Amino acid sequence: MWKDNCFFICRTGFIFVAFIALVSISSFSSSQFYRVPMSDETELATDVHLPDGQEGPFPVLLVRSTYGRVLEVKKYLDEGYAVVIQDVRGMGESPGEKFVFRADAWDEKLHDGADTVDWVHNQPWCNGKIGTFGGSALGITQTLLAPATDKISAQYIDVATGSLYHNSIYEGGVFRKHMMEGWLQVIGQPHLIDVYKSHPLYDTFWKQFDSNALANKIMAPALFVGGWYDIFQQATIDAFLAREKEGSEKVRGKNMLIMKWSTHGPDVTQDYKLHSNRFDLRISHVVNAFFEYHLKGKERALDNIPRVHYYVMGSDQPGAPGNYWRTADTWPPFETKEHCFYLKPDYKLSPEPIQSGNYALDFVFDPHNPYPTHGGANLILPSGPFDQRKYSQNRKDLLKFATEPMEKPMEITGRVKVVLYISSDAPDTDFTAKLIDIYPEPDGREILVLDSIRRVKTRNGFEQFAPLLTSPNEIVSLEIDLFSISWIFDKGHRIGLHISSSNYPKFEVNPNTGDDFPKEDNLHPAHNWVYCGDTYRSMLVLPVNQ
Repeated sequence: MWKDNCFFICRTGFIFVAFIALVSISSFSSSQFYRVPMSDETELATDVHLPDGQEGPFPVLLVRSTYGRVLEVKKYLDEGYAVVIQDVRGMGESPGEKFVFRADAWDEKLHDGADTVDWVHNQPWCNGKIGTFGGSALGITQTLLAPATDKISAQYIDVATGSLYHNSIYEGGVFRKHMMEGWLQVIGQPHLIDVYKSHPLYDTFWKQFDSNALANKIMAPALFVGGWYDIFQQATIDAFLAREKEGSEKVRGKNMLIMKWSTHGPDVTQDYKLHSNRFDLRISHVVNAFFEYHLKGKERALDNIPRVHYYVMGSDQPGAPGNYWRTADTWPPFETKEHCFYLKPDYKLSPEPIQSGNYALDFVFDPHNPYPTHGGANLILPSGPFDQRKYSQNRKDLLKFATEPMEKPMEITGRVKVVLYISSDAPDTDFTAKLIDIYPEPDGREILVLDSIRRVKTRNGFEQFAPLLTSPNEIVSLEIDLFSISWIFDKGHRIGLHISSSNYPKFEVNPNTGDDFPKEDNLHPAHNWVYCGDTYRSMLVLPVNQ
């Protein structure tokens, strides 16, 4: 049985969690070590495991790893797969420049993934069917490999991204500080922090790490697995949709998606009780069937297995709607109606817009004292559906909005966004948004559903900065992408929206000067305004299941 597990790497106080499919390592004998030459003659450390006592050639499962080659492979071998595990360039026992992912894509000079696949394809023990698997960074090496070769038959990509910039290293134009600085320290490449910070826009540098943009060159269908509180939540969906909509004829309509309840690491929240049925879907069975279909030619292996599985979340109270698995043929799973809740000056969210007049609500954002991160989609920080009252009841740099109690349950499944009309006395600043499930009293919890951020000078897009603001009288619109979710707000609950200008240390603080990053001497408070009214219709937009 394929088994989902967690591999923890700890160094200097940082913890990195990489999801990898693992099985027992005992009882195999046909194992060899190779130095596989790349096109520039760099030789990468590679282990080859062949099924013991079986005649080849075999379908091959390839793992290109940033975390060493000690993966347990017995079950794969028992099922008739050869397994190839390789240290990527500059990691483990492989020599080369320590610049993670740089050599793993389709660069004219460096394309280690494709070189490795060519080498495997030419071995006498390979029958020509090659699949790849792995999670997190090992999933990213797969997405970067996909457009670079036509010799892969299938990929199992667990909690990864198809674009390093979008929704990954930068979110809403803001550097994901704690995740990236922590992870780069863990893998021994802290020098890349300054490299990544030197590219705050989606430029040529980042385009070399965007496989979604090259989906039409991808020839391998993939099974994507993500989680609603995972650091690559929307990135997983985006990669799935890129192949479904823009992929080659060989992959369109042949990809699969599983969206779990989960974080990137273990479930740690004490504020929200997860249901035990979240484990009812045997993902290992889906993975088995997926590879049997694509690598072994078992044409009925995927019969009766839907292409999309997703976990619907909701209140953790007994008898509340939600907290179960659903299936679909695609994503989003059904048509929804955009339901707008308009911000009101009395801090209400209302389905009815203001008919006359405009109003301004304000707060001061001090980058010396940023609003703290508390849950959400994090890597090293505690992640998950945390109760926001720890900070929301006493911070002054926060605007809190809420609907009236729901008269009946409301399901949202799909993409969520916030549209704000804002101004500031700073030339640039950030705005954050959190979607909250507010429980009725006496419970009163404010459970975090989604959160994100947007830098004002990226309001027109991420390839070029918009002009800096000139005065508090300059009002501009700003859209905050809160990404996707499937959640049911129960009867009696209220839908909440929290607006601030920081979420630290998840995101780097804005110095409020127009500079891209803070320094010791450039941090200044910003007086920020959010507008609502008949002209400035700031709103929360939800995909409601009708």
